[in-house]
Amino acid sequence: MSATVHRLTPTGRVKDPSLDPMMTLVAEDMAAVNAVIVDRMQSRIPLIPELAGHLISGGGKRLRPMLTLASGQLLGYHGTRHHLLAAAVEFIHTATLLHDDVVDGSDLRRGKRTANIIWGNPASVLVGDFLFSRSFELMVEADSLAALKILSNASAVIAEGEVNQLTAVRRVDLHEDRYLDIIGAKTAALFAAACRIAAVVADRPQAEELALDAYGRNLGIAFQLVDDAIDYVSDASTMGKDAGDDFREGKMTLPVILAYARGDEAARGFWRDAVSGRRATDADFAHAVELVRSSRAVEDTMARARHYGQRAIESLSGFADGAAKDAMVEAVEFAVARAY
Repeated sequence: MSATVHRLTPTGRVKDPSLDPMMTLVAEDMAAVNAVIVDRMQSRIPLIPELAGHLISGGGKRLRPMLTLASGQLLGYHGTRHHLLAAAVEFIHTATLLHDDVVDGSDLRRGKRTANIIWGNPASVLVGDFLFSRSFELMVEADSLAALKILSNASAVIAEGEVNQLTAVRRVDLHEDRYLDIIGAKTAALFAAACRIAAVVADRPQAEELALDAYGRNLGIAFQLVDDAIDYVSDASTMGKDAGDDFREGKMTLPVILAYARGDEAARGFWRDAVSGRRATDADFAHAVELVRSSRAVEDTMARARHYGQRAIESLSGFADGAAKDAMVEAVEFAVARAY
């Protein structure tokens, strides 16, 4: 894939990659999933749906449940059990976001104030726990022990990834291998599980199950790599969070790992101070952006994202051509093109 992938419309006009084909593909199924989400986030305790709804209705594209539904269409599945599982995937994702914002002390999520800023940390953590519990109820109702195993394992792996990241914060000596291990757990595991469970409920061969797992996993890694690059090339309106959040939190994302490795002693001294928290002003962030750009760390991070995106697309090679496959390929292209 090139840095920005353009597709031809039926009229021959060039357009940027989009999630629109996937959203159109799964629109009917997604309406059913949304109904499950709204129903199951209800509680006799008013604060729970109020806080959960703030994030669930906060403008996210719901890519992960869409991947479950699109994978089902790729396989020709015509049942409804994947509606419950797609809702479970969204609840797991939302719960992790609530917990992440507490851990990170984030102020913005999707351009809105975070739940922890509005309602406080205790409420955010507890509502996250509620949504995790609801997700497991939905898994049980879907009546697939294999799907339950996949999603419960993904939940554990995500938690491991978050703890791994927490222990790596402000560690300027973090290596790329550990960084990839962190994002493979905290982000890619749920992408992989979201795709794989469609093959389970569709009762497809293990080879197809593993192919969808590989598609989701590689897409998830590409997605996170782009997110980490965006922190150094975009503004808050584009990102939906404060520019420089990762920098101020002392996170050694790949752009910083590469810039630190390639820097002279002055640059390395700056990064040591910045990652430790001693350089966190707007001027310091502007300098960090300049160091990341001058070392070509963003370009190389994006090159890695394209590599994983290509691997995701190649994972679909064994499936029949059609609207579902096209939409899933374009979803990868969209995920990589977000930084441009």
